Amino acid sequence: MAENDIKFDLETLSIEELATLRDLATEKLAEKVAARQAELEAELERLSQYGKPAKKSQAPVGKPKKDDALKSDDSEPVFKAA
Repeated sequence: MAENDIKFDLETLSIEELATLRDLATEKLAEKVAARQAELEAELERLSQYGKPAKKSQAPVGKPKKDDALKSDDSEPVFKAA
């Protein structure tokens, strides 16, 4: 870890503390993703002068899996562990 070498004993945190930690981590991750995306878009813009014009990137859209297509729309989503 770099910025704030903070370590947590997750077993000792309350549900509220864990939820707050999750929210803070989600916010920080979103900030870092946005900053990196801006860096990459700027780099694409610089590189575009050497070839084809750079297209603005869009969030990738995943193709539905065969299993998902068979499920009815009114069923609840099922999450699988990696």
